[in-house]
Amino acid sequence: MAQPIQPRKDAIAAAATPANTPLNVAPISRGEGLPKPSVATVEEDEDDDDEEDDLEGGNPASVLARNPALLSMVQSKLGGLVGRDSGYLEALPAPVKRRVQGLKGIQVEHSKIEKDFQLELLELEKKFSKRYAPLYARRAEIIAGKAEPTEDEVHAGNAVDEDDDEEEEARVEEINEDGTSDAPKGIPEFWLTALKNHSIIGEQITENDEEALKHLTDIKLEYLDTKQAGFKLVFHFSPNEFFEDSIMTKTYYYQEEVGYGGEFVYDKAVGHEIKWKEDKDLTKTVEIKKQRNKNTNRTRVIKKVIPTDSFFNFFKPPQPPSMDDLEGGDVNEEELEALDEKLEIDYQIGEDLKERIIPRAIDFFTGKALEYEGEDDFDEDDFDDEDEFDEDDEEDDDDRRAAPAPSTSQDPQECKQQ
Repeated sequence: MAQPIQPRKDAIAAAATPANTPLNVAPISRGEGLPKPSVATVEEDEDDDDEEDDLEGGNPASVLARNPALLSMVQSKLGGLVGRDSGYLEALPAPVKRRVQGLKGIQVEHSKIEKDFQLELLELEKKFSKRYAPLYARRAEIIAGKAEPTEDEVHAGNAVDEDDDEEEEARVEEINEDGTSDAPKGIPEFWLTALKNHSIIGEQITENDEEALKHLTDIKLEYLDTKQAGFKLVFHFSPNEFFEDSIMTKTYYYQEEVGYGGEFVYDKAVGHEIKWKEDKDLTKTVEIKKQRNKNTNRTRVIKKVIPTDSFFNFFKPPQPPSMDDLEGGDVNEEELEALDEKLEIDYQIGEDLKERIIPRAIDFFTGKALEYEGEDDFDEDDFDDEDEFDEDDEEDDDDRRAAPAPSTSQDPQECKQQ
């Protein structure tokens, strides 16, 4: 699996280490003299007394918990220290510096092996894609209504769902008993339903898109035979009223060098120019205005084309700025951040189509895939054992917000970097 995007060069992503954090960073203590926050004070004297007690009792964390403005200011100050050069490496003796450089050289060789490893994995993916191909072809025939599943295929599907095989077979026989079943051909709107059940893609499909995506008959994956590694997504469509294309493609290319984690990093994506039929472009809306000439009193109609949200914008991928644009200052910080977000979403969709939707299309169609959405995001440490849960221990939200925060005596270098 490839990494979504390569981190920007100007971003500070380093964790706190002796090499990049000033030596005077330490937990907040009573003796540092905390400044008063510039926010409205609370009229109740009890809260002020509690705050003074916390300071006198050596519990500044409690003060921070009740003062969001102060907490934000302190976090900002500490965050600015992370990543700064502490002079640790420069202060090392010359022989030790030489050994450090030697370890960097060994890491270079390690990166070369990582690249070979990823290339071998890619070749393995290509090899197994040939074994998957007959299954995908069989799936496409059943979806299109060109073939019916065999008894063995139905039985295997029932076994997965733990259904009653005999009941299912009887229902199928009843439908096909006279040979003139009114059942629809194949599985209508299969790919439209599968795509709508994907958390990101589903949000990008508009009502107008749905009519066009009802004609989506298959999505295939192809690997590139070029020197630059990558893959191609191939969308097949039946004849429709929206566009002339029967095939649309989206190609993703990997960078030559692997990323820091040893995986391929996306380089760019190349889309497809859709041949829309007249007045059927789903990625644009036409705004019509009338203008009157003050002198002649004649009117004219002006049509203004406005880009609009659509799934089919997927075939017009955002492009990273060139080095000339970055060095020339043609792209500001806000535009660059917005572009980074668009690129990340585009790469994520391509990766999910390749790794999840195409291989498990039936699970997205039935919704089974939704059961596994975000399961990797959970940590066992985030949950208590059932036998330890006690409803009587619950407190309302106000009480929880007012509760003192835990002590911040932990070493900053041991804290996780989000």
